[in-house]
Amino acid sequence: MTPPVTTRATAPQILDRCRALVRPALTQAVRRLHPWPAEMAAFSLGWSEVGGRPVPDPGTGSHGKGVRQALTVLGAEAAGGSGADAVAGAVAVELIHTFSLLHDDIMDGDETRRQRPSVWKAYGTGPAVLAGDALFALAVETLADSRNVHSGAAVRHLAGTLSDLVRGQAEDLLFEARPWTGPEAVSPGEYRTMAGHKTGALLGCAAGLGAVLAGAPAATADVLTRAGRHLGVAFQAVDDLLGIWGDPRVTGKPVHSDLRRGKKTYPVLAAVSARGPAARELVALLASDGSLDDADARRAAALVEEAGGRRAALAEAHRHLDRARGCLESVPLEPAAVGDLLTLVPFLVDRRL
Repeated sequence: MTPPVTTRATAPQILDRCRALVRPALTQAVRRLHPWPAEMAAFSLGWSEVGGRPVPDPGTGSHGKGVRQALTVLGAEAAGGSGADAVAGAVAVELIHTFSLLHDDIMDGDETRRQRPSVWKAYGTGPAVLAGDALFALAVETLADSRNVHSGAAVRHLAGTLSDLVRGQAEDLLFEARPWTGPEAVSPGEYRTMAGHKTGALLGCAAGLGAVLAGAPAATADVLTRAGRHLGVAFQAVDDLLGIWGDPRVTGKPVHSDLRRGKKTYPVLAAVSARGPAARELVALLASDGSLDDADARRAAALVEEAGGRRAALAEAHRHLDRARGCLESVPLEPAAVGDLLTLVPFLVDRRL
């Protein structure tokens, strides 16, 4: 008798499964907040409009794909636990991620997020800061109050991540004041380190936190954390590409938004550090006073590609995805959960936010 053919779940199906597991606890946690920060949190998560009117059946485009909470669930399953072991951790990382987006949008002056006004634009800067602070506190409280016997170790795991997030954001902001060329210029290597803190830390925390809550040995949690960090650097490289060439109907942000602001991202830094006429023209364009107009932004994007910046960023993303795969294959883990993690790996590069 021929054995039945098993069909592996697709990346969207895996994300849907993890969101369905985590969403009730995430909703319950947000409801514990003061009504005003809770309203802003619900708006940021895509659950409601300004004023609190619920969004009927919001699609994933309005509240993100839930990659971090999925990594927490899958990290627990890969370590031999169940997804239920990791729900409090998944809620915590989703709250921290949302907090970081609220504050990042303020610091970067981004007026839109996922095709809607950013929270500071909809509610004001002060209220958005308050909502971010509330989410930060709620994340730690949710994890500390969980009934999981490993919650103490989980809180310590999260605390180290929060320090990394602050370090990465500080480095990113300081980069803005540094020149494009010369001894003080930001190198691609420095940017890679920053991305490892700013973006890699939370994805690494998510995967490792699931293992911690499942009671896995420290070595297993460390490997999953390293895998998540590599995924985070790859994730950031793709974000950088979308900030230049992403479709505004998908990203929710104006085309060439990062170039207009003169933001130092991996593809631009890689292009600037290359030799040749395209790199020289790009430096001259970026170093000019004032923000770029439409024509200059289009020319800058073309020069970044001509100088090899787009190709370099894609190679960076794939290099870190390969390292993440290597981490997952270096220790004994539950095959089904590892299969789901490996299914998500290329999805992080192929995504269209």
